[in-house]
Amino acid sequence: MKNKYKTYKINSEIKSKEVRLVGDNMESKVYTLQKALQIAQTLALDLVEINPKATPTVCKAMNWPKYCYNLKKNKIKQPLILTKEIRLTSSTNSHDLSFKIEKAKQLLRLNKKVKLYIFFKGRSIIYKSLGEQMLLKCIKLLSSFMKVEIPPRMDGKKMFIVLSPISTNTNESQNTQIKKKI
Repeated sequence: MKNKYKTYKINSEIKSKEVRLVGDNMESKVYTLQKALQIAQTLALDLVEINPKATPTVCKAMNWPKYCYNLKKNKIKQPLILTKEIRLTSSTNSHDLSFKIEKAKQLLRLNKKVKLYIFFKGRSIIYKSLGEQMLLKCIKLLSSFMKVEIPPRMDGKKMFIVLSPISTNTNESQNTQIKKKI
């Protein structure tokens, strides 16, 4: 197996004297390490240390190569969607805003998530409502290209929204809630 799966101790690598043996269709009991290894071997499974910090150590009887294979297979199937950030200010003028909206449209067409954020510098944090209006205006301009994943939210001195490309199962209720605010 590759090194990234070596975070778990398997079979003879386990050093505990007693282990709690768990597994599918198996009663959870405490055994000595030798007895747990024998049980796993008779079931043609591997003994994998799941929680070494517990007392006694928790081990699971499982088919280790099959588990690693399924991890790789599931990782390959996951779609890769990147998040790109676009920075605005509460006083961004219309020309700059249209330029950044076009950039956001391009990113959404390329199936990438877009995080639009407004950084409040100094005393500009007083004008949070202007920042929220700017983000809602962006949502209105991009409404045909995206769905809102995270509505306007504050995080420290940043107010942000996360937009994702439109897919077959859009979340219309969230978009209609945002449009009502506009």
